[in-house]
Amino acid sequence: MAIEIGIFHNGASDLKAVTTPNGVVVNDGSLEEVHRSYQRVLVGQVRQGILADRLGYDYWFMTEHHFMPEGPEFSPSPLLTEAAIASQTKRIRFGQMANILPWWHPLRVAEQAAMLDVISGGRLEFGIGRGYQPREAETWGWRYGSTIQDQERNRAYFEEAFEIIMKAWTQPSFSHHGEYWSLPPRHTKWNHKATMAYFSMAKAGRRVEDVLKVGAPDMYSVGSPIMASTTTLKEISVFPQPVQKPHPQVWEPVTSERSIRWAARNKVNAFTVPEPTSRLKRNIEIYYEEAEKNGWPDRLNRGPWKFGWDAAKHRGFGCCRYVHILRPGHEREDLQRYKEPIELQWDYYGPFGFAAVLSDLGEPMYDLNMKVTADLIMQKEIAIVGTADEVVDKIMLIKERGGYDDFMFTAWFEAGGYSTEEIEEQMQVFASEVMPTLRRECGGGPTLTESTSQFVPERGLAGVAGS
Repeated sequence: MAIEIGIFHNGASDLKAVTTPNGVVVNDGSLEEVHRSYQRVLVGQVRQGILADRLGYDYWFMTEHHFMPEGPEFSPSPLLTEAAIASQTKRIRFGQMANILPWWHPLRVAEQAAMLDVISGGRLEFGIGRGYQPREAETWGWRYGSTIQDQERNRAYFEEAFEIIMKAWTQPSFSHHGEYWSLPPRHTKWNHKATMAYFSMAKAGRRVEDVLKVGAPDMYSVGSPIMASTTTLKEISVFPQPVQKPHPQVWEPVTSERSIRWAARNKVNAFTVPEPTSRLKRNIEIYYEEAEKNGWPDRLNRGPWKFGWDAAKHRGFGCCRYVHILRPGHEREDLQRYKEPIELQWDYYGPFGFAAVLSDLGEPMYDLNMKVTADLIMQKEIAIVGTADEVVDKIMLIKERGGYDDFMFTAWFEAGGYSTEEIEEQMQVFASEVMPTLRRECGGGPTLTESTSQFVPERGLAGVAGS
């Protein structure tokens, strides 16, 4: 047995969480104060990612979210933030939960994610998702239906974008002509002598006729020789490709059975947060069953993996929970303070229907309009709160009840109203008082190799807590 341990960061505002007269919890600040708060949060995310590497965590996961004055989440570009962290770290691996593919051009996200893999020396864990919040999705305004009101087109686009990214990462030169994208466009003129010269060399690996449809001069075009021809582009290459071959491991945050089965069939690790352990176990069973039925899809063709999680192969179904460790002698006040930040999260998430997945299997589905309280979240142990010893016991119980062989556990420390320094204190206490026991109880952890990237400088923890 073994355990891998990560940190999930959603980017909640550090402004105090406050209950408004109508009972809804938001962050307590003017728009100007929220702007300044998110600037501090961004710097804090970089600090905490660097600290996580030094403390021995295995993964650092971030979300993608935009346009939120209410305070629950902030992370407009996880790849950019993680590139900053990567430049100051050597071992921790970088995931996203997730890059929302319907909000991106697939080749843009393929390029930027591959850049992170190169800069980090092969530490990318590539997260993909579909998005669900209309304020974000409709603001980006893509033509192929990226909103919650257009789920089937959203899903079809998501799957095509995934296919394009895999081509860009694994083929030296490629084309794609599907429902939403024609890459390169069939009409793109490219009568370029440098391209013809390059692909005339045998060492290029592709021939001129593979990448160009060479035609006669275009009688209707004048000017640049590139355009004044009927020669068009047939293939393109995306640079850089990732260091990891054939491509980095892909992850998806999942809730529905349909998404779980798609992830299992497509070599994608699954990840979940807001579900009680009974649902987690059932989801793992669905994922494992679908993988077995399809011959254990895996990017490295390594065959079956352990139930739940396989630490040696970094494959399977990850578990994430809020974690808050109470200080000895301050348990009552720490617990009371933690409640409003949790309700800030759920007063925002609840209206999207997430209350439904809080009910245990066999329990009637909760009313989608119900108030999700901190007490309920803690009762369901979606938030693990207690002393260090109590936190250990609760995490190990999830492993046992979830049926995991190895375990992949991700802790969500940050919450509304907590400063960067307070979040870092939680990270440090967990690393010193919880992590060693978890590793001992689970038979150890992975041995992550240090990055060999030339871009990672030899320097200390300048500006990071504990330096």
